[in-house]
Amino acid sequence: MDSWVPLFDIFLNSPCPETEASHWLNQSFNASSTPTITTNSLLSLLSKPTNAVLTDSSSSQTKRIMWIQTLPNSIQYRVLSFLTLEHRRFCGKNLAKLARNVLNEAEGLDLWVKKAAHQLLDKVSEPNYEWVSCLKLDSEEERFENEFESLPDWLKDEASANGSLLPWLPISRDELNSHMPIGTYNEHGNSFMDIKEDEEENTNDGMREVNAVYDHINSETKEMAASFKTRVLTFESASKSVCLTKEIRKLCMERGADSLTILGLIEPWKADDENVSILVSNLLNGSDDELGWPSHVLCSVVLPKLLVLEEPASRVLVTSTLEYCKLHQRATVYALLFPLILRKEGINKAISDVITRIIKECLHSAHISSFCHTLLCGERKFMCLPCHLFLISHELVWTESLFNLLQNILNHNVHLTQDSVDKVVHKIRESAGRFSKSLKFGNLVLCLVNKCGPLLKPYKLLLIEAVEGTHTLVTKSILSKLDTL
Repeated sequence: MDSWVPLFDIFLNSPCPETEASHWLNQSFNASSTPTITTNSLLSLLSKPTNAVLTDSSSSQTKRIMWIQTLPNSIQYRVLSFLTLEHRRFCGKNLAKLARNVLNEAEGLDLWVKKAAHQLLDKVSEPNYEWVSCLKLDSEEERFENEFESLPDWLKDEASANGSLLPWLPISRDELNSHMPIGTYNEHGNSFMDIKEDEEENTNDGMREVNAVYDHINSETKEMAASFKTRVLTFESASKSVCLTKEIRKLCMERGADSLTILGLIEPWKADDENVSILVSNLLNGSDDELGWPSHVLCSVVLPKLLVLEEPASRVLVTSTLEYCKLHQRATVYALLFPLILRKEGINKAISDVITRIIKECLHSAHISSFCHTLLCGERKFMCLPCHLFLISHELVWTESLFNLLQNILNHNVHLTQDSVDKVVHKIRESAGRFSKSLKFGNLVLCLVNKCGPLLKPYKLLLIEAVEGTHTLVTKSILSKLDTL
């Protein structure tokens, strides 16, 4: 226990505990004077039964609780987030067991602790693909037991360069990606999604139609979808729109995995804002699969509306979107925020205002920090319909509105990681000449210096050089702040 006290001090006091805890863990493993520190010993400590008991008033039963459950909710959340971040260092079987035991106390469990436990379980759980069930694979238990005897990831990547996902499985990369709805882009901007596009453009709504393949959808379903498409465009009354929404949801639920394709046939995003708000508000089904139905609704109903937004969004659209996003944070990130910020033309003021409200009102500050890290440093994955891919880029387009968005995020007391700050500083250096007279650019730099001063010390001279080339009302204030670093 004593050897882990510094780690729990970080969880208790650090403004960015996950990153600082990772650095501490690296240093501890590299230090020869601390051979007793092992990842298994930390999991044993967290899972250790305590003398405390939990009493169920309804059944009069008592049950011992784990040591992690005696910690404050905020510390539990930070510990579980850290384990998710560093899951490769730990035994996956034991991590899954810890997460399940935490979730077993679902009644009265803190919302953010529950979310963190779900994320940890999602990270270490193996997906159950029915399309490879016929292969004679080892059991899940055996895979976990052999986890530390398997090849490292970089060797697996090298071995799979011949076109197979894994050299010992007859599954190609294309076969895998055909079953995954999330568009993944590598560092060169190449898409792994196989999409056949029709180059003709529809000048009426500014969107280009895509010749998607719907051969696996039967004719009856296509006819119903075409009928719904016509009715969606005609708003008669709120009650009739609610009935239509229920019919759409029923059809999609019956088709299961094809729900996103069916929504693409219906094209609900072409309805007016009032009708869209009714659709969003009534397309809830209590799904626990955030990248399933909730993501399908957001990327097929709300996302297309916001991608082409040029004027401030209507109040009815924003209100319904916020209510939906509050219930489905992970779907919000992958089916709305990522594709919006990666808009090919860059975000404008109207889109920036909507994103700011979603981030402030629907996401926890720790989630926002993780979102920013992935956006700036990680592999950006997002979900959208094939017909909207041409509106989305594989890289960030830096505009004044994006600078303003980042400033709003920092003012929301979000702590950026060192990697995220490094990326922002690099972009500031690149953009200083282009935005030398931009007040929004200057305000972002000033806010960054005020909020992330200790993380900017290695870049003091670089930032001074970049800021000296700007001519805004805040240039002198920024230079003054930089001198005190």
